[in-house]
Amino acid sequence: MTEVISIRFRGGSKTYYFDPHGLTIEAGQYVIVETASGHEYAQCCEGNHEVPEQSVVKPLRPVVRIATDNDRRTNELNRKKEKEAFAICEKKIAAHKLEMKLIRVESNFDGSKIIFFFTAEGRVDFRELVRDLANVFRSRIELRQVGVRDEAKMIGGLGICGRPLCCSQFLEEFMPVSIKMAKTQNLSLNPTKISGTCGRLMCCLKYEQNAYEDAMKRMPKNDSFVNTPDGPGNITSVDLLREEAKVKLDDSTDPPRTYKGCELQVLRNGKGSREGIEIPEERPERYIPPEAAEDRDRLGSLLSDYSFREERPHQEEPGDKGEKRSRRRRSRSRSGDKSAAQTAGPEMEIGKIEKVPVKVSGSFTAEKKAAADRRAAQEQGGKDQPPKEGGRRRRRSGGGEKGERKPQEKKPAPQEAAAPAAEKSGEAVKRRRHRPRRRRSGGGGEAPAGE
Repeated sequence: MTEVISIRFRGGSKTYYFDPHGLTIEAGQYVIVETASGHEYAQCCEGNHEVPEQSVVKPLRPVVRIATDNDRRTNELNRKKEKEAFAICEKKIAAHKLEMKLIRVESNFDGSKIIFFFTAEGRVDFRELVRDLANVFRSRIELRQVGVRDEAKMIGGLGICGRPLCCSQFLEEFMPVSIKMAKTQNLSLNPTKISGTCGRLMCCLKYEQNAYEDAMKRMPKNDSFVNTPDGPGNITSVDLLREEAKVKLDDSTDPPRTYKGCELQVLRNGKGSREGIEIPEERPERYIPPEAAEDRDRLGSLLSDYSFREERPHQEEPGDKGEKRSRRRRSRSRSGDKSAAQTAGPEMEIGKIEKVPVKVSGSFTAEKKAAADRRAAQEQGGKDQPPKEGGRRRRRSGGGEKGERKPQEKKPAPQEAAAPAAEKSGEAVKRRRHRPRRRRSGGGGEAPAGE
């Protein structure tokens, strides 16, 4: 076992092992380490720990010291120097008319070397550019051509998933990705959907490739001839992630049905003819999820303990609705009393409804009866002589007016005699002007004693 610390440099996600050289360094501290190009300013991502000797690349370089305030100020000056060098290099590239794109500029800790990263479609002759840059900065100049993946790693950005690019966050090395991985995972072969920001195939296609390859060993291929719990058929599509397959049954005209991998019995894997294939009489068992099996057992235990009642509530039939409405109308028209409304329940029959007499006030009854007697007298006397104009108005206003036809000699009833006295009063005149409407329901009281 060897004691080491993990160091990560600026602009990279890969970690390197360094010898702490007797220092106790915690994660997050900045240190000065010795590299092949000189001293570098880096950050410790994991403190002192031990690793196997076979995982260490020898010779193991040591840590010079823990970074001080002067080291931090020197690092800030180098960052400003890099920004100035980036702007000067872009002007020189435009002056020499070179087809190259400048990406990044890095300077080592002591400022003795400056590295310019660029991308280009082909090879570029930048010898004159190097001479001009060396005359300006008076230090060692190095130009490195990188690919589009390294460009995306240095610049960074967001992927189509909405998260930062994997290469700029945690990927230490670029993994080889092929179009076969997209086919295995049943993804769209549209380049815009399976390509990353760099224009190459997305690195995340490699993440689940091993899981898909393992599922392919357990699932049959497309167009395979299989036996299912519902009968034999051909597979139309396979979902490796869910380990399900859609099968078109031979004896059914319905759309393809979905079955789990454990429900399929492969009779022929892949395309081919059915000649010589015997279909077994026993069919595979249907798959029941564990949750559904537990729910079924729990429901069976509940139903066994539950005792049903023999008495069931009254169920209304479609014909009962009209009958109930007619009962409500009759109960409203006959009486507004709450007791009558309560008796008109769903169990009451129509033949058992009792007629409730309606009583009105005495003054209104006497007036109405007197008017009916006058009308009858006019009909008897009007057989020979037609009634005069305005006779209807004179009959409403009562007897005693001019031009009113007197009935035949007949002894007036006591109610008829009381009517002229009521008409002469102011209350009778008011009643004639505002004649009350006929009351449909509601039991009126008896006539007042004065009337």
